[in-house]
Amino acid sequence: MEWIGAGTLLVWLWLLLGQGFFWRTDVRLPPRRDPERWPSVAVVVPARDEAGVLPASLPSLLAQKYPGRAEVFLVDDGSTDGTAALARSLAAERGGLALTVTAPGEPEPGWTGKLWAVRHGMTLARERVDPEYLLLTDADITHEPDSLRELVAAARSARLDLVSQMARLRVATPWERLIVPAFVYFFAQLYPFRRVNRPGARTAAAAGGCVLLRREAAERAGVPECIRHAVIDDVSLARAVQSAGGRIWLGLAERVDSVRPYPRLAELWRMVSRSAYAQLRHQPLLLLGTVLGLALVYLAPPVALLAGVALGDPRAAVPGGAAWAVMAGTFCPMLRYYRQPLWTAVLLPFTALLYLLMTVDSAVQHHRGRGAAWKGRTYGAP
Repeated sequence: MEWIGAGTLLVWLWLLLGQGFFWRTDVRLPPRRDPERWPSVAVVVPARDEAGVLPASLPSLLAQKYPGRAEVFLVDDGSTDGTAALARSLAAERGGLALTVTAPGEPEPGWTGKLWAVRHGMTLARERVDPEYLLLTDADITHEPDSLRELVAAARSARLDLVSQMARLRVATPWERLIVPAFVYFFAQLYPFRRVNRPGARTAAAAGGCVLLRREAAERAGVPECIRHAVIDDVSLARAVQSAGGRIWLGLAERVDSVRPYPRLAELWRMVSRSAYAQLRHQPLLLLGTVLGLALVYLAPPVALLAGVALGDPRAAVPGGAAWAVMAGTFCPMLRYYRQPLWTAVLLPFTALLYLLMTVDSAVQHHRGRGAAWKGRTYGAP
């Protein structure tokens, strides 16, 4: 048993050194200054059955205080809950930026619904606005009034082709408080923000809820056509832009929030499991490696500690406890970002167990033909 505790401690030390202290995350946008001329921007919002969140999110986009020309294009992706009518009503009531509501019809074969909607919105925006930048944002995302201005200023100042902020997700219920910070924490381990943001880096990622994309870079990369089948479209978008020579930046948001509720474990489970196996490229060997890795890194430390205490074996208890303490310490900055009690960091092994089970369930659902299901649509492996 002692080798388990010692082994997990060594793994954690290796992770800290190899990942460059991965728990440190960039929150603030790159240093920025106002451009002499503010470029035109088209805000593209794909929306499918989003009537429940639009009253909070859409007015925040229409109320953007942007010095240049900006228009909002909401693309209704086959909604059955009155999303389009509600959007028009909100625009008439609240005013602000010009809003165009459009519908592309059902996606062609090989396209996901969201990317089909994005394609339609980008095409219409080119005809109406001829934008230099595109803000791709989800229908559940709220923006502070200066959000667009800050994103554009950062992109221009740092000469970035893609600037993405991971919106702060809702943490109102006990299950959201337990799972959401860990969701972002695990994402930051897979795609360390500082590594993504390093010039010339090979790691690429973005957060689909808030992506400012230079139109020229999008056309050079051939998006969204080149990623039309992608379930994890944000990471695929970042890879395409980076592969085409574009510079990207990813960080956490302070003034961009998601209002989508996940009140119960079932909703959170579906959020993770619908794309977890796609993240592993539908490869059984990657699934096996992920399960073993999660078990070794997150579950073995408490097992070694508890077993060492029960058996009176300090050779297992001490390194197991030390590895658990290091693990909890790396989680604390994310808890602080989400304004959660730091003592809950000790629950990370339990949350990791849930994520392990969600990942396995994602693979099971895929092989049953129900993988990557979202609002009535199911996508298999491309």
